[in-house]
Amino acid sequence: MLVVAFGGPNGPADIRPFLERVLKGRRVTPQRVEEVAHHYELFGGVSPITALTERQAAGLSARLATAGHPLPVYIGMRNWHPLLPDTLKAMHQAGRRHAIGFIAAPHHSYSSCQQYRENVADARAQLREATGGDIDVTYVGSWFDHPLFVEVNVRHIRAALERLPQDLRSAARLVFTAHSIPTSMADASRYAEQLRESGRFVAAKLGVSDWTVVFQSRSGRPDDPWLEPDVCAYLRAERARGLQAAVLCPIGFVCDHIEVLYDLDREAADVCREIGLPVARAEAVNDDPLFLDMMADMVLRTLARPTLPVVRAG
Repeated sequence: MLVVAFGGPNGPADIRPFLERVLKGRRVTPQRVEEVAHHYELFGGVSPITALTERQAAGLSARLATAGHPLPVYIGMRNWHPLLPDTLKAMHQAGRRHAIGFIAAPHHSYSSCQQYRENVADARAQLREATGGDIDVTYVGSWFDHPLFVEVNVRHIRAALERLPQDLRSAARLVFTAHSIPTSMADASRYAEQLRESGRFVAAKLGVSDWTVVFQSRSGRPDDPWLEPDVCAYLRAERARGLQAAVLCPIGFVCDHIEVLYDLDREAADVCREIGLPVARAEAVNDDPLFLDMMADMVLRTLARPTLPVVRAG
């Protein structure tokens, strides 16, 4: 098993080297880089994504063993340690030649899925050049609409609603958030469509009709078109129109990492305090047991494919 995730710094000294990797090839001003670096510094330079991904991998490993498939589970990060080339090298040295890949992103776009696959392909190319060997990777299918992914978000939203004053809960709007991407990238993928589908399934399970999808964490140039509305701009505008309360659900993320913690728990929360809008934020799926069950289900489905090479533990 290969769990592929974004990665994040593990201390203050990692912040700028990490951002250099993330932003390589992008037209981002030095001022913006320092602004984002400050976001990480507010949290001690440590992104929770590494620890959360490790817990996800451990939970997946335990469930696969219980199901009779005690496969070793490796983590490979795009942007920080353990980096994908190092992980594939370790897998190859341990005798692995086939892997099932689980990309830790529920909705498909170039940056959220395809780029991960390209990074794995690059790591495989490096492995072939260095050793002459390779690891074949078969990816699990889409899971943005998996019943367990839906259910874990439902549970976390219900818990968030409980944190609002009781008299506001029925009036609260459910606001799903996801990472903004360039509109050109969105037009070439099902990203926005899949986000709406996830939101529709979750809202239906909750019996909620007042919901929407907004975006956060935009990182491009101001004059480039990206998916909107921005979460903070949306909350300001809707409060002016009479919105009484909101529940924010970061459905586009699988971990409460820095972008969620800063953009929602600090920036959006500050806006809500300023405009007097009661708000509660649902947790991302993180290492909720239901999400780990979903990961295992997707892997077991992949193992059952008739064309998949036999993958043995050992």
